[in-house]
Amino acid sequence: MTSQSFAAKTVAQSPRTRTLLLGGLLAGPVYVAVGLLEMLTRPGFDIRRHSLSLLSNGDLGWIHITLFIVTGALVLAGAAGLRGALRGGRGGTWAPILLGLYGLGLIGAGLFRADPALGFPPGTPADANAVGTSGLLHLVCGALGFLGLIGACLALARRFAGQGERGWAWFSALTGILFFAAFFGIVAGSQGGPATVTVVNLAFTAAVVLSWGWLSAVAARLRAALTA
Repeated sequence: MTSQSFAAKTVAQSPRTRTLLLGGLLAGPVYVAVGLLEMLTRPGFDIRRHSLSLLSNGDLGWIHITLFIVTGALVLAGAAGLRGALRGGRGGTWAPILLGLYGLGLIGAGLFRADPALGFPPGTPADANAVGTSGLLHLVCGALGFLGLIGACLALARRFAGQGERGWAWFSALTGILFFAAFFGIVAGSQGGPATVTVVNLAFTAAVVLSWGWLSAVAARLRAALTA
């Protein structure tokens, strides 16, 4: 099975498609690098207790808001590139749509800020956990985006499996499954004790990093296929 078989031959050598896929490739490194810098430098933030979305609050909250919107736009570009690369093949319809939903979810999560909670930003009561209108819309956008990401993982897993590329099929399927499990865990365990909150927060953070790595890897794989 050659690398060319992964991408639709009708769009091979398309500079525009390769450029769009570059957005999908870069979205993850940008999100992880900026998010890590925020985690290490924002006073009062503790990844064991606080979700990354809380970084949208405070005087420097604009950085994380911008991060959501910029990476969402990059994912949308990647979804457009995916559509071009897979046009006419298995997964060529639903995988780009679902990945595009993830991009829109990220943008929505930036436009609607998560509510301050659990002592962050500094000055917020340690037991604060109320959800207002903006926070609710943030959660809805995030949930829809995450479902889109999971669906895109599974759609591409099916495509890879159909082409006999078992390693990529397993990578895609496990990314989707593990992200779903981590997302379910963060929803179910958010009201638990400190130990539970720590476990689900760290597991979800790991799943986010894994999913970004998967997206970058798939985008790079597609770009390589288009030049084969």
